[in-house]
Amino acid sequence: MPKIVKAYFDAEHRNDPDALAGVFSTEAIVKDEGAVHRGPRAIRDWWVAAKERTHHVTAPIELAGSDDKVSVRARVSGDFPNSPVTLEFAFTIEQGKIVELEIG
Repeated sequence: MPKIVKAYFDAEHRNDPDALAGVFSTEAIVKDEGAVHRGPRAIRDWWVAAKERTHHVTAPIELAGSDDKVSVRARVSGDFPNSPVTLEFAFTIEQGKIVELEIG
C-alpha cells in the first residue's frame, strides 16, 4: 500500500481529521454519495460530518493497482442501513499527495 494511502487509513482509524485532511493536495477532490468535496478543508468537514452521523469504522481488505492509481476495497461498518458494507476507495496520487478519492 502506498505510504500516503496508508496514512489516510491510519488517520481514519485514529479519528484524526487534521491528519486525514493533510494527506490531500490543495486542489484535491473527494467524491462520495453523489457529492464532490474540494480542497482539504471541505474534505475535512465532509469526513467529520460523516463520522458524527454514522460513527463508521473502515478496515482495508484488498489492494489493487500501483503508483498513481490505487484501489482499496474496505469493510465499512457503523450506524447506517445495511452495515457493514464493502466499498471501493479509488485513489489518484500525484507528488506524494492524494489528488482524488472516489468512494463507491
